[in-house]
Amino acid sequence: MQEVLQQLANLQYIDSRIDEIRQLRGDLPEEVLDIETNMNRFEAKIRQLEEELTALTAEKNKLELDIESSFEKTKKYEEQQLTVRNNREYDALTKEIEAQKQFVENSASRIEEVEKRQEEISGELEENREKLQDTEKLHQEKKENLETVIKSTKTEEDKLLEKRKELEEELDNRYVRSYNRLRDGLNNGIAVVAMEKGAALGMALPPQTQVEVRRKNKVIIDENSGRIVIDPTFFQEAKKQLKI
Repeated sequence: MQEVLQQLANLQYIDSRIDEIRQLRGDLPEEVLDIETNMNRFEAKIRQLEEELTALTAEKNKLELDIESSFEKTKKYEEQQLTVRNNREYDALTKEIEAQKQFVENSASRIEEVEKRQEEISGELEENREKLQDTEKLHQEKKENLETVIKSTKTEEDKLLEKRKELEEELDNRYVRSYNRLRDGLNNGIAVVAMEKGAALGMALPPQTQVEVRRKNKVIIDENSGRIVIDPTFFQEAKKQLKI
């Protein structure tokens, strides 16, 4: 049974160290993903504005050509008025001239709207490009920080994960399942605790429980927390055995 208790202590020792390593990374992975999302958002906005600007430029060019064509038509109609033979033809040309002038007025008004929107888009593009540039810089910094942390801890974590796998294969499946289930249900992931001064995680243990823990001959479950309580010497041994 002492071998089982030692293996449980080793498992907890490994898992606690893996947790520490992953805490070193902190929120960096999520921060990097959030920043990448923001980059994609700015890039999409910039593409949208550029497409709108292109469409407005094409529309303005067409309106200018249409206005020029309308001026030519108006001039032609005015010249034709000088040679008409009756009032009906004259009135018909007058209506055409008025229609062309109205078209020019409407087109000129639309060109003003287009130019105003083009100015707005230019400002929005500049703002979003600056934001994208700042975000890309922040992304690079956070990514480099994350890569540095991962690089500095990856070797140790890989060794710990390999050792953990070996321990699970050596330990009886009943204990592995119980340990993993217990650990998964705890916020801090500490399923196996050492008894210190007659207490487990600060909670005093009954005298009889303390005696049983010191005997090291069976798995003791703390009634208050549901955790496995072991003699501290098991963790001392785990530290010696698992110098990774």
